[in-house]
Amino acid sequence: MTTSARPAPPSSGRFAVLRALGPGAIVTAAFIGPGTVTSATIAGARYGYTLLWALTFSTVATIVLQEMAARLGLVTGSGLGEAVRRRFDARWARLLSVSLIIAAIVLGNAAYQTGNLLGAGLGAQAVLGGGPRLWALVFGPLAFVVLWRGSYRLLERVLVGMVVVMSVVFLATAVVLAPAAGALLRGLFVPALPSGDALVVTVALIGTTVVPYNLFLHATAVRKKWSGPQSLGAARLDLGIAIGLGGVVSMAITVTAAAALQEGAVLAGAGDMAVQLEPLLGRWARVFFATGLLAAGLSSAITAPLAAAYASAGALGWPVDLRDGRLRAIWLLVLGAGFLFASMGIRPVPAILFAQVANGVILPGVALFLLLAVNDRRWMQRWANGPVLNLLGALVVAVTFLLGGWAILRAL
Repeated sequence: MTTSARPAPPSSGRFAVLRALGPGAIVTAAFIGPGTVTSATIAGARYGYTLLWALTFSTVATIVLQEMAARLGLVTGSGLGEAVRRRFDARWARLLSVSLIIAAIVLGNAAYQTGNLLGAGLGAQAVLGGGPRLWALVFGPLAFVVLWRGSYRLLERVLVGMVVVMSVVFLATAVVLAPAAGALLRGLFVPALPSGDALVVTVALIGTTVVPYNLFLHATAVRKKWSGPQSLGAARLDLGIAIGLGGVVSMAITVTAAAALQEGAVLAGAGDMAVQLEPLLGRWARVFFATGLLAAGLSSAITAPLAAAYASAGALGWPVDLRDGRLRAIWLLVLGAGFLFASMGIRPVPAILFAQVANGVILPGVALFLLLAVNDRRWMQRWANGPVLNLLGALVVAVTFLLGGWAILRAL
C-alpha cells in the first residue's frame, strides 16, 4: 500500500471494461463477507422478498458515497481521514472530529472482526466439525501471523477467488429458482417493514453493504491505480460495475433464501443456511456453502484490521507503512477485540447480525464527514459536490440516521 500513484494505461477495445476494474472490486470483496451472507439469508428466510428494497437502497447509496470517496482521493491526493483533519481550523474541532472517526472505525471494525472470525468458524464447523468458538481460536492467531509478516496478498487473492465462485453459484441458483416477477419487483422497489425484528435486519442489510471503513479504503486505493481528476471516468466505471454486481449478489442470496428456506426457519449454522443452494448443488450444497463462508470470513478477517489501520493513519497524519508500530497497534487492537469476543462463546449468527447493525448505526456520522470533505471548495475546487449529489448524500445520511436511531430506541 506504499507504492506511488501512477496513471492507468489507456483502455480501448473489447477489454476496456476489464482493464478499468480495480479499487471498486476491493470495496465489493470487503462487503461480500459473512455478514452479507448471514444478513441476506436471514432477510429472505424470515421475510421473503419484502426487504429486498433495503439492498436496492444500499447498493445505490454505496455507489453514491464511494464515488465521493474516490473523487476526494483523486482530486486532493488525500484520503478521508486527512481531508477531515484539515477541514477544521479550530484545534478542538479537529480533535473532536478525528476522535469520532477513529472511535467509529476501530469500534465498528472490532464488531466486524468478531463476525468475520465467527463466520469463518461456522464454515469450518460445517466441513471439519468442532465449534465456531474453537475455530475462532485458530483463525485469530492465523490472521495475526499473516498480517505481521505482510504476506497476505497471495492468500487474499485465493480467498477472494473462492468468494467470487460462491457469488456466481448464488446467482445461478437464483435463476434456477425463478422467483415470481411481481413479488420480486415489489420487494425491490416498495419499502416495507413487517412486524418482528425486520427493522434490525434492515439496518443490518444497510450496514453490511455500505461499509463505513470502505469510504476510507477507497479514497486511498484509487490513488494507487490512477492519478488526478482526469481518471474520474475510469474510477466511476470501475465502482459502478463492481458495486452493482456486489449488490446483485446480495439480492441473489436473499432470493435463494426466500425461495428455498421455509419461512421463519431457524438458522443456527452454515448447514441451515446451505439449504438454499440445494436446488443447484444437491448434496454438495453444505460443503460448498461452508467453504465459501470460511473463505469470506478469513479474507475479511485480514482486510478489516488493515482498513482500520489505514483509516487511523490518515486521520492522525501517520505514514501509511504497515511496519510502523502505531499502525500495528491499531490493527492489533481491532484483531484482538474481535478475537476476544469471538472466543467468549457467544452465538455466531446473532453476533454476525449485531456487527452489521453496529456498522449501520455508525454509518451516518462517517457519511456526514465525507459530505463535509467533498463540499470543501478550497481543496475540491470545481470537483466539489453539486446540488444533486448533495441531495443524494443527505438522503443517505437521513435514511440511515432515522433507521439506526429507530433501531436503538426499539432496543432500549
